[in-house]
Amino acid sequence: QVQLVDSGGGLVQAGGSLRLSCAASGLTFSRYGMGWFRQAPGKEREFVAAIAWSGINTYYTDSVKGRFFIFRDNAKNTVYLQMNSLKPEDTAVYYCAARNLGSSRPSFVGDYDYWGQGTQVTVSS
Repeated sequence: QVQLVDSGGGLVQAGGSLRLSCAASGLTFSRYGMGWFRQAPGKEREFVAAIAWSGINTYYTDSVKGRFFIFRDNAKNTVYLQMNSLKPEDTAVYYCAARNLGSSRPSFVGDYDYWGQGTQVTVSS
């Protein structure tokens, strides 16, 4: 059974940093592209960042480029999202996800097969 466990969320002031973690089990982690998405109240789930199975290629939505960094440790079956210079508009529930092996669309939510339970990030102004 595939399980993704998100952690690391919390309350932080604007300009602060957080690091999210996603621990995976029940799948061959090193074969999967991984992504982070977020969903704010009343809004649709949106793409934040993704990383290829090798860790070489990364992708970001424009609003987080230069502030957020995605990386992975395949030996630990874990993907991370380092979030710096946080803004109130980053407030959301953040979800990690594992992408379909045949997908070539890292930002497309429909191409992700497995999801974590989400972790709340709240940025105060």
